[in-house]
Formats: sequence, C-alpha cells, structure tokens
Amino acid sequence: MKLQESILIGLAACLLGAPLMARAYEGDWKRGNVYYRMVCTECHTSQAGGAIGPNTRTRAEWTAYLQADKHAKGKDSLRSYVGKPYRASIASTNKAAAKFADVPDEELYEDLKAFVARSAKDGDAPTGCR
Repeated sequence: MKLQESILIGLAACLLGAPLMARAYEGDWKRGNVYYRMVCTECHTSQAGGAIGPNTRTRAEWTAYLQADKHAKGKDSLRSYVGKPYRASIASTNKAAAKFADVPDEELYEDLKAFVARSAKDGDAPTGCR
C-alpha cells in the first residue's frame, strides 16, 4: 500500500502544479526598461550630468560592468541602486521606485540585466535614452 500511496501523492502534486525543480528567475526586460528609464536615467540626468543609454555598450561590456558591481566610478555598489532601501528612499518622488517597492532585489536586478542585454549596442533591440 505504501508504494501506491507514494505514487498517488506524487501524481496529485504534479496535477496540482507543485514544482518538481525550482527554476531560476529569468529577467523581465520590460520591467527592467521601466526601472532603467524612470530611475537610472532620471538620476543620471538630474545628478550625474547626463543619461547613459543602454546602447552605449555592448552585451559583453554590460556583463562585465554588472559583474564588477561598481557604480559611480567604483564608489558604490550598483546593486544598491536596485535594492529595497534605495527604492524606499526615492519612492516619494519616483513612481517606478514606488511601484516596484516590494519586488525582490534579485528579481529587479535580473530585470535590469535583461533590459540592458536586449538594448545593448549589439543587442536584439538597441535602445538609447528617452
């Protein structure tokens, strides 16, 4: 009887949608686009002297930049700018930061990565600043 019960439990889990293996989150380039445009570009335009379009770098250059996790000429961690504390600090003046306030940091980071890869100079849809 134990084998039959195990088979039935396994079948029920599959039918009810229980995952057999966890899959890694694949970034949502559309959400990354909104965040890049409304947070990154806004900040660079108002505080850093000008926007930086994703099409100013190749995919390889973006990958290296993201892996290095250096921002502001190495002064800051890039990841801090997609983190919940940063989003909370600008939420009162930035609609995208407020909208994505509860998105897990790692998901939003993957979204941003997906957007810059897609929009890079050699990406599927090179995109400048808007």
